[in-house]
Amino acid sequence: MFTVKSITKRWIINSLLFTTSVLAVSIVVFAASMKKYFYNSIYQTLYAESGNLYDTFTSDTLESTITFEAAALDYIQTFSEKDSVKVTIFDDNNKILYSTLKDRSENIQEMKDYNQALNSADNFGLFTGKNLSGEKIMAETRSVYTKSGKYLGAVRYTTSLDETDNTIGLGISILVLLGAIMIIFVTTLGVYFLKSIINSIVKISQTAKDIAGGDFNIKIRKRHNDEIGKLCDAVNYMAEELSLSEKLKNEFVSSISHELRTPLTAVKGWAETIQTADSLDSETLNKGLQIIAHETERLSGIVEELLDFSRLQKEKLPVIADKIDILAELGEAVYIFKKRADAEGKILTYDEPKIVSPILGDKNRLKQVFINIIDNALKYTEKGGSVSVNVKEKDTEVIINITDNGCGIPKEHINKVTEKFYKANSAKKGSGIGLAIVDEIVKAHKGSLEIISEENFGTTINISFPVIKYS
Repeated sequence: MFTVKSITKRWIINSLLFTTSVLAVSIVVFAASMKKYFYNSIYQTLYAESGNLYDTFTSDTLESTITFEAAALDYIQTFSEKDSVKVTIFDDNNKILYSTLKDRSENIQEMKDYNQALNSADNFGLFTGKNLSGEKIMAETRSVYTKSGKYLGAVRYTTSLDETDNTIGLGISILVLLGAIMIIFVTTLGVYFLKSIINSIVKISQTAKDIAGGDFNIKIRKRHNDEIGKLCDAVNYMAEELSLSEKLKNEFVSSISHELRTPLTAVKGWAETIQTADSLDSETLNKGLQIIAHETERLSGIVEELLDFSRLQKEKLPVIADKIDILAELGEAVYIFKKRADAEGKILTYDEPKIVSPILGDKNRLKQVFINIIDNALKYTEKGGSVSVNVKEKDTEVIINITDNGCGIPKEHINKVTEKFYKANSAKKGSGIGLAIVDEIVKAHKGSLEIISEENFGTTINISFPVIKYS
């Protein structure tokens, strides 16, 4: 059943309206053309017959009514088209001399063609219409004169148009029938075709609702490789991406919960120890306070990262740009991790150039970039491994190169590690949003981030920033 807003109903109404209009115009044009063709054919027949009239009634042989009557009798007797064309011959007193009509009760006053022939310069008259008995006819009259111009009489040709009109009517009826069949065929075919499309749309709509409800494993069966098929592919792809996003989000929540729990546990444990202990030596107390301060700072870093991620989601990551020496921020970031690298038995080297051109940037945000990348490099490098930091200036760019010989990133993960929540190695600590923030900060500085990695061999990250140009 079709609703008011049904596509099928709208299509049927519009299609029927258009098809019916085209057919109606076609029928009208066909009927007019058919009528013109047949009527013109009849007219040509009558005109040809009347044109031959003067071969019999010539002014050279006609000198009186007697010779006219004799010629008229001969003409009426030898007329060959009596079955289709009726002939009536009138004398100079408007009376019928001879006629092939059985009924001779013709009223001259009603014969417009006869009166026209008597009063026109070309001695010719034509009439199409109904006679006194109601029959539709075409009549043609030619008047006859002697050489001296004396009026002798007239010859009238009449043929019925009823049979012709019946033929035209039959043709129109056949065309109407064919049109109706065509409308039924087009409508049936269209409804069948539309139903196949609408059924697919309904299934896609229901699938979209199921996906919106959280069922990301649902799939739409693709039947044809057309636009609907492409839509099915798009919905299936959307479901896969949402499923992956949901998985990554859950892993993120789990990971960030763990990241928060670890320092909180340490802070709570030492706080309770300090609070409940009767007496603590100064060394133990200082150690506890150091751990509390360290873990509190770690918590602050995690919260700040989450705030940055929230700003990133709203596309409002603040960047306060100023002319800066990028070596100072990079050197400070390396210094922060130097002790950690030594403690973990890893080698962190920094080949610092004497000078590079200044850039336009936010020193705090850039330091955040360097800290995040060096932290990841150390995190994914085993004991005894190395991380190297290099800087060079090339053309109009400053390029920072951070290389490790750690576990590397599998090829299928390289293009995704800068996506939010994504972690190439879920066994390692981390929220999975660090590189996403790094990528946005680099873009905000009109820079570029390139990740080159080979599994089990290490990773190289190249970051480039445009230098300040002086005119």
